[in-house]
This record gives sequence, C-alpha cells and structure tokens, in this order.
Amino acid sequence: MNTPKTVRPTTPLLDRVLVPADMKSLSDDQLCQLADELRAETISAVSVTGGHLGAGLGVVELTVALHAVFDTPRDKIIWDVGHQCYPHKILTGRRDRIRTLRQEGGLSGFTKRSESVYDPFGAAHSSTSISAAVGFAVARDLGGSAGDAIAVIGDGSMSAGMAFEAMNNAGHLGKRLFVILNDNEMSIAPPVGALSSYLSRLYAAGPFQDLKAAAKEAVSFLPEPFQEGARRAKEMLKGMTIGGTLFEELGFSYIGPVDGHDLEQLLLLLRTVKARATGPILIHAITTKGKGYRPAELAQDKGHATAKFDVITGKQSKAISNAPSYTKVFGQSLLAEAIKDDKIVAVTAAMPEGTGLNIFAERFKDRCFDVGIAEQHAVTFSAALAAGGLKPFCALYSTFLQRGYDQVVHDVCIQRLPVRFAIDRAGLVGADGATHAGAFDIAFMSNLPGMVFMAAADEAELRHMVATAAAYDDGPIAFRYPRGDGVGVELPEAGGPLTIGKGRVLREGTDVALLSFGTRLAEVLKAAEALVSQGISVTVADARFAKPLDHALIVQLAKNHAGFITIEEGAIGGFGSQVAQLLANEGLFDQGLKFRSMVLPDTFIDHASPDAMYQAAGMNAPQIEAKVLALMGI
Repeated sequence: MNTPKTVRPTTPLLDRVLVPADMKSLSDDQLCQLADELRAETISAVSVTGGHLGAGLGVVELTVALHAVFDTPRDKIIWDVGHQCYPHKILTGRRDRIRTLRQEGGLSGFTKRSESVYDPFGAAHSSTSISAAVGFAVARDLGGSAGDAIAVIGDGSMSAGMAFEAMNNAGHLGKRLFVILNDNEMSIAPPVGALSSYLSRLYAAGPFQDLKAAAKEAVSFLPEPFQEGARRAKEMLKGMTIGGTLFEELGFSYIGPVDGHDLEQLLLLLRTVKARATGPILIHAITTKGKGYRPAELAQDKGHATAKFDVITGKQSKAISNAPSYTKVFGQSLLAEAIKDDKIVAVTAAMPEGTGLNIFAERFKDRCFDVGIAEQHAVTFSAALAAGGLKPFCALYSTFLQRGYDQVVHDVCIQRLPVRFAIDRAGLVGADGATHAGAFDIAFMSNLPGMVFMAAADEAELRHMVATAAAYDDGPIAFRYPRGDGVGVELPEAGGPLTIGKGRVLREGTDVALLSFGTRLAEVLKAAEALVSQGISVTVADARFAKPLDHALIVQLAKNHAGFITIEEGAIGGFGSQVAQLLANEGLFDQGLKFRSMVLPDTFIDHASPDAMYQAAGMNAPQIEAKVLALMGI
C-alpha cells in the first residue's frame, strides 16, 4: 500500500482565525479568500485521516457565512448528521487537531457536545437538527440559553418523518429559528421519493434569486405562519407546484432556491434574515457535494466517505484484503436466493451500497426498494410486503434499526409476519464511534416473542443464514454481521438452511466451555489454543442462535464442564443474559457451575480501530484467556 501524498496549503487568513469571533474583522472579500483556504485545509486534513469529505466541501461557503454573521457559540448552529462539520471544526478552535479526525483519541467525525462549546448538540443519525433547533428556541424564550438556533439539514435527511414532525411543530409554535436546507441532491446515495422530486422542481423552476436586488424587500419573506393543521394540509394539496409552498404551509417563511456557493449573496441573505426574522425561516440553498475538489465531484458518491488519499490525484489508499466484506457476501448471497425465488424482495433506507443491496438492484431493479432515510416506513412497508405474500429482506445498519423498533414490535412481531432483517454493522464499527455502534440489537431483538435471531461467526455462516432466512416463513427472522472483511474461510457455492435453534461444537474439551455468539468466535478459538498450551481443556461452541436458544447444547455444556463463559459483541441484556436465565431455570447454578458472560462494557466506546475498540472492551483473545484463568482460579 503506497503512502498517499499530502499537501499542506498556504492559509494566511485561516491562520488568523482561532475562533469564529476572529472572523468579525474580516471584509467580505477576505471572507471569500478564507473560504478558499478553508476548502484547501479540509481537503488536506481528510487526505491524512480519511473521512466524510464531500459533505464538508459542499458547505464551506455556508459555514463561513454562518460563523461570520451569527455569534457562535451564543447562537447555536446544529449540523444534521454531522458529516459536513469538518470545516466548522477547523473554524472553531480545533484546527490544531483536525488531522486526528476519527482516530483513536482524536476528534470525532461528528459534532459532539463534550468536544467543544461550538457543538451545541451532538449528531450522527439523520433528521434530528430541526427538533433540536425548536427545543433551543423554546428554551431561549422561556429564560434558558440566549441566542438564535440554526439547523443545517440536507435534502436526504429531509426525507425522514422526524424532520417534518419538527417543522410542523415549529410552524405551530411560530418561534424565531432558522433552517438551512442544504440541497445537494445527494445524501449518501441519490435521494429518492416525492420530496426529492419536489425540490428538483423548485430548482428547475428558474434561476437563483438575485438576493442583492431583493434585500430591501426581505421583510416580505416573513408572512404569518398558518396555525391550523387542517387548513395547512388542505391548502398544501392545492399549491404543490408553487415555489416553497410545502414549507410555507408548514408555517415557515421560505427563501430560495439560492446559490449555496455564492458567499457574497449568502452573507447578504443571512444578515437580512438575522435582522428581520420574527418566526421560523427556511432557506433553500443549492450546493454541490464535493465542491472544489475534482476527484470528489466526479465520484459516484461525491466523495461521501473516503480512505486516506493522494491530494494531487485523488487516489485512495485502501488495504488489500484476501477475504470479501460481510456486506458483499450478504449482497451476493441474497442475489443467489432471489434468482431461485421470485418472491424475494429487498428494502433499504437510503443505503443501497452500504448494505450491499446495489448488487441485488443491478439484477432485480423492480424488486429492490430504497425508501429513503425512513427506517420506520421501511419496517412497516416490509411487514405489508410479507402480509402480501412476498419474502422481504429489510437490510439496515444495527444502529439505524433502532429508529424503527416500534414497527418491529407492533407491525412485524405481534402479527408474526415473516420479515427477514439483515442487520449490518453489528458490534463495534471503528471510526464512526459510539453513535454508529451496533451494540444493542441482540438485546432488543432477542427478547421479542416469535423472533428468530442469528449471528454469523464468519462469512460462510452468513451465507447459510441468508439461505435460512429465505427458507423460513413461520415468522420474523433476523441475522447480524459486522462491518469489514470476513476472516478468510472458504465460501460454499450456495448457502444451506440451518436447523432453527441449533448451534455447533468446534472443539471438544472437559474443563471449561466457551460459547460464542457472532464473530468473536475467531478470538475465542485463539484463546482456546493458548489455554490448551497451559493444560486447560477447552470446548468451543458457536451458538448461531440467540433465539431460540439451543437448549440441549447449553445444558450439555453446563453439565459437562466446571466453567462456562458466553461471549458476544453486544451490550448487557443480550445473549449471555438469555443463557443465564436458561441455566437458572434449569437449576444448574445450584450444582456449583461457574458462569461468566463477556459483553460490551456499560459505556459508549469512542472511535478507534475496531481491534482497539474490542481491546478497550476487553473482548480480544488475551482477555478471553484471562477471564478463563480467573474463573478457574488459576
């Protein structure tokens, strides 16, 4: 792997900006130069660390304008998701650490309250910013923290229901706040749905507004908000083709679309609305993801997430793996099942490539549904697909499945509908840190009546679990797998259905039993080898299922060994708790069994490499070995 070339740009104006207050003395021409320097510094920094490049480059001018016009941190800028916050971090006293982004001990890749006073509200999941802005505005007016609240939200995030719930409430309350709709026609994949089409029509309706000429009439942008929800809904249907009607009927004063890269106009606009606004304002800014860096602009995802790269060529430096990623194995395995069964369909929430469903969509476009950033809808949509006689695979990241949990309970499990949940990014995920960790799905899925819940120990097991889910029609079934590459086992030509609720024994011993659930199995096997060399006889088993548990296997392991340890990549309350409940009910603790459960610690683990995160969690082979020795009193 070649070391990429990095370039430290010359940044005389940026060097003078230690905090946003330092921008107040700069002229508009100097602010334009500052934006150019900020873009160059952002590119340089991300080339060293990797990260979310395209989103930040798309909001450089907007970031400069917001900090130049508003008085942060008194005024609160709330970045939705946070992928676009790198330029913001550079301007807010963190430039000296910007080349530690997403590294262990370094800056978070998202906004984080504990990191800076300039990050008033943490983010990483989408569509939360407007709700937060409404909360800050109400708190201000009831005697809390002073200052304006400004939410910056992308067009992709606007496809989530939560954003509209917040806008509806904001329009009803009529509080002064600002929403900047950063419309780059991209979220991670191109956004989908009626809202995306609506925004495109607004964009195509005419040229950008000449805000210089309109500045004196800016007060006319501030009509009284509609207060009655019924009237709002009725009138909206009449005027969907009129510019801004959707937002105006929600009670917002709409301005746009405007050129999000014309800093002079942005400054004029923000100064005007800051001086005159009395209620909620929505500014619709058209931007280009990856703006100003040709390799990002030309990339299919506009440089959304990159590895370290050569600034000159844009070529990324990626480690070569001898094993396919779990995500790719899932996508290929699902495609193989779909070729055999035309009832199989796939659903994702704005992550077709991230979940591997792009492989499926290339072959079966009409059977693959990207519903946008809308996990609640994705789950209930999948439930109805199942009720309608199809075999839906709903592919979501573990952390985003949390957003659709009520629908899993109410719409899937209570009705015992055979929805197949493919849960990607299970366990600790590395550089995206605590906000994206898939730590809780074992606990919150395996406690649901009627749910079948599996975890793949390696990529071959994942292929079999896809086949198992495809063949299972008696109710909901889910399987989890981690981010990253497999362990390098040989993949079968085709997956074969597993026996529901049955695990497997990989090595036999007599002293202690290690029962693994998921991909910690490789570390468990390493620990077993080390223990055997110390004269301890170890049984290693792969549970495969957290629900239903393999009752016979667990009882056998407990009766035949003095010590018994479960290992899982999940939080307290998951697989180990289920096993402990079974053992207690069987009275096996009364017979002197020594039992321990290794789970993720009861804390949120900050970003680092996955290996370092599992080391911090105490779940690598040496720590498993140490746990056994302590249990056995050695």
